Amino acid sequence: MLGLAVTAAGIAAASVAGYQSMAPSAQWYGKTFTRINRGARKLALTYDDGPNDPYTLHLLEVLAKHDVPATFFLIGRYVQQRPAIVRELVKAGHVVGNHTFTHPQLIFQSPTQIRAQLSACTFAVNDAVGVHSNLFRPPFGGRRPAVLRIARELGLEPVMWSVTGYDWNPTTRERIQRHMTRQIRGGDVILLHDGGHVAMGTDRSHTVAATDWLIARYKQEGYEFVTVPEMMGKVVRQASAVS
Repeated sequence: MLGLAVTAAGIAAASVAGYQSMAPSAQWYGKTFTRINRGARKLALTYDDGPNDPYTLHLLEVLAKHDVPATFFLIGRYVQQRPAIVRELVKAGHVVGNHTFTHPQLIFQSPTQIRAQLSACTFAVNDAVGVHSNLFRPPFGGRRPAVLRIARELGLEPVMWSVTGYDWNPTTRERIQRHMTRQIRGGDVILLHDGGHVAMGTDRSHTVAATDWLIARYKQEGYEFVTVPEMMGKVVRQASAVS
C-alpha cells in the first residue's frame, strides 16, 4: 500500500509540474505576464510564428484598416529570411518580440541551447530593425525555471496569454471567433498566429479574417486594442534601424 501511495503521489506531482510548465496562467516556475484585471476595457492582440509571407502582410492591412496596434512574437530564422516584413511591422507601430530562433520546445533544451535560441533571435531582430522590445514568448508556452532564469539574465520579459484562438491547426474563421468570444472578459492578451513554425507560407487566411471580425465587434463594444507593453504600462524603445 505504501508503494502504491508513493507512486500515486509521484504521478500527481509530475502532473502538477507538467501543468505548471505549459499552462499560460501558471506562475509556479516564475512570474510571467498574462493579462491585466478582468473586466478592463482593453485587449492586446498577439501573433506568433511570423514573419510569414504573405499572411503577415495581409494582417498588416487589416490592422491598418482598423488603426489597431498588435504585438508580434517572431521566429529568428524567419526574421532573417524576411527582414523587410519585420521593418514594415515596426514602421506601422507594432511591437515585435522574441519567439526563439527555430521554435523548439524549451523545456527539453539544455541551458546552453536555451541561451543560444534566445540570443540568436534577439540578434536577428536587432539586425533587422535595431533594438526594439524585450518581450519573449516561449514556443508552445513551455517553460521551466531555467528558461525563465536565462530569459531574465538576457534582459527579456516573459509574456504568455489569457485567450487562445486555437488557430495553429487548419480551422475556420468561425471556429476561431467562437473560441475567442467564449474566453474574452476584458484585460486579455489574445494568442493568435500569423505564421507556422514548420515552414514559411503557412496558410493563416482564417486568422486574418477572424482578426478583422474581432476588432470590429469589440471596438463596437467599447474596447481599446493596445500592445502588450501598453497593457503592461511600459514604453517600447524605438527601433534605431528603421527610418
